[in-house]
Amino acid sequence: MLKRLAATAVAALTALPVHAETYGVLMKTLANPFWGAMELGVREGAEAAGVEYYLQAVESDQAAEPQLNVCNTMLERQPDAMITAAINSTILLPCLKRANEMGIPVVDLDGNLDHEIAADAGVEIAFSIGSDNVAAGGQGAEWLVSQLGAGASGPVLVIEGLSGNITGQKRARGFAEKLAELAPGLEIVASLPGDWDRGKAANITNDILTSHPDLVAIFAANDGMALGAVETVYAAGKGGAVIVIGVDGNSDAVKSIKAGRLNASVAQLPYLVGKQAVEMVKAGGDYEDWIFVPTMVLTKEILDAGTDPMLEYVK
Repeated sequence: MLKRLAATAVAALTALPVHAETYGVLMKTLANPFWGAMELGVREGAEAAGVEYYLQAVESDQAAEPQLNVCNTMLERQPDAMITAAINSTILLPCLKRANEMGIPVVDLDGNLDHEIAADAGVEIAFSIGSDNVAAGGQGAEWLVSQLGAGASGPVLVIEGLSGNITGQKRARGFAEKLAELAPGLEIVASLPGDWDRGKAANITNDILTSHPDLVAIFAANDGMALGAVETVYAAGKGGAVIVIGVDGNSDAVKSIKAGRLNASVAQLPYLVGKQAVEMVKAGGDYEDWIFVPTMVLTKEILDAGTDPMLEYVK
């Protein structure tokens, strides 16, 4: 297992049960390749750890109320642990508080829960596991500057995730802060919520290209939105002229990068997140609040070479 990097403003340690054997796993939507890869990690992690699990998901990344209903239903089976990827920072809190009251530890997949908000609601999170989303956004900016140079100038578009979602907010913030630090001439002229939706991202891109035909680059907070932006860029005859960067490293993004369309994706390695989450719950013990798995920038050169050992976890 790769070395786990943990970081938190206030490091609180929470003990997990050593003998938990059946876990409830609640995800967003398996229609998104990101969560499909994480499900594969959960499955293989459970096989390796010798535990049982039952997994449920909702129909879309925006189905907040249905996700709460599914969470409450899952608790009726009294799992030994609840491993959840909440659609936003608040929707699952009533269910997760009930889980705590039942003595069921709660694990946060992909850092979708805000620990302070959860604590205020009476929810104790055993640990959050995922990528450092601020750092991932920063990696996107670093790669962009490596291509254009620190002295580059021109307009840049940021397409955020679902409004109110902490993951998308952190990615967009990390990108913006690092870009301002490394190449102040690259100006973010719009930062708009794309709601994790490919079509909406395509429309946003079209609007910004109309108002800023000299657009230099687009950073999208996930690959689905990045691929929507790519479609618009090529339809406008600007393929290759506008750099498009996504986040997740999902299978659709990999195909697009290999085809020379999407320029890059900051791979979050969701497979590794799912696998380690299950293995860590099974192992038990004390963990810090935040467990970060590595990220990497996928490009055509890296994928074509196929030599980076981290590619093993790109699913």
